[in-house]
Amino acid sequence: MSRNDDPQFWQQARRHLIRYGGSFEPLIIERAKGSFVYDADGRAILDFTSGQMSAVLGHSHPDIAAVVTEQIHSLDHLFSGMLSRPVVELAARIARHAPAGLERCLLLSTGAESNEAALRMAKLVTGGHEVVGFTQSWHGMTGAAASATYSAGRKGYGPASVGSMAIPAPNAYRPRFTHPDGTLDWRRELDDGFEQVDRQSTGALAAFIAEPILSSGGILELPPDYMAALKQKCVERGMLLILDEAQTGVGRTGLMFACERDGVAPDILTLSKTLGAGLPLAAMVTTAAIEEEAHARGFLFYTTHVSDPLPAAVGLKVLEVVERDGLVERARVAGERLAQGLRKLQSRHACIGDVRGRGLLLGLEVVKSRDTKEPAFELGEAITRECMKLGLSMNIVKLPAMGGVFRVAPPLTVSDGEIDLGLELLDQAIGTALRR
Repeated sequence: MSRNDDPQFWQQARRHLIRYGGSFEPLIIERAKGSFVYDADGRAILDFTSGQMSAVLGHSHPDIAAVVTEQIHSLDHLFSGMLSRPVVELAARIARHAPAGLERCLLLSTGAESNEAALRMAKLVTGGHEVVGFTQSWHGMTGAAASATYSAGRKGYGPASVGSMAIPAPNAYRPRFTHPDGTLDWRRELDDGFEQVDRQSTGALAAFIAEPILSSGGILELPPDYMAALKQKCVERGMLLILDEAQTGVGRTGLMFACERDGVAPDILTLSKTLGAGLPLAAMVTTAAIEEEAHARGFLFYTTHVSDPLPAAVGLKVLEVVERDGLVERARVAGERLAQGLRKLQSRHACIGDVRGRGLLLGLEVVKSRDTKEPAFELGEAITRECMKLGLSMNIVKLPAMGGVFRVAPPLTVSDGEIDLGLELLDQAIGTALRR
């Protein structure tokens, strides 16, 4: 009998765990190392999503293990009114890497927290309360962050925050507005979106919150120049632009931050997932002018673990390793290899409608027909199951209006051999699923 079938384990899981979305894999994960996790039978499973899109250095990186061990013996948690060297040093290090002008930092635990803080600050500084996002967005499951999340989880929870609005994100594969040649006309789409915002607004616009690549929305990449145009829309209306780089930050797209491609500095930048390389660490980063105004108006955002030294020390080490080992460039090079491999699979399997994304954050959309682009949800689920049987962890995002999209995001430390292995296993899984 497989050790994954431990009846006591699953009985306790069914009896004591609250199910929080989706279903659990019928596996017991015992350990993880590098690009692999290992189940109770010792079977290696290639992790092509970096855990929860977070473990940019892979699992159990020796430098991270060392700094956690050292820090836990010296300084782990403090009263929120006390400061430590790791906190100040990490804030300074983030400011050094961040887009120009972003130099004030608040260290927190999760992406939802950092977005809550950003939205709270934007409302206080602008005096407005209306927040605009994308209809395919994911910014967290708490309060204002959940109100700005539109890709899932809106039904059955009562009213969202007053002033919540959304516009569609640009989608080159499924364009709503097109040029005569059929390609995406994102400028007209953006203009139309803000025309709707202006008609709904009561004159209290505070912020637009956006992901440079909408991950849970199906790996939708904002086209070149879109972010600059979006920033201008915000400036014209006195809104702040908040960029949520939870998944795109810290090198994943082949740049330290995805917004660098467009040369656009947001008013507020939020980081999480990748900053802690899988451990709970988040940051909100803004300009001195915005922070000074917020402070003058009494900005308040206490949490139990704000400015904790242990996660701050981890964040420092993450940035050090990313710099030292050239992992930003590695993400670009490895991402090109992975994208080329996915496009080869696309040439062999008609069910692959599109391959998109940047660096090591790529999407593979599965369709019933390339002509109709009808989503192939059942096929996607079958591919997911076959991947896991073969030892490849992949999962598909299913959005009725968007299609079924695999998010492919291995660690920045992934080797060429591991990329090739993942592509080989995915090829086999698609072939098997198609035959059934």
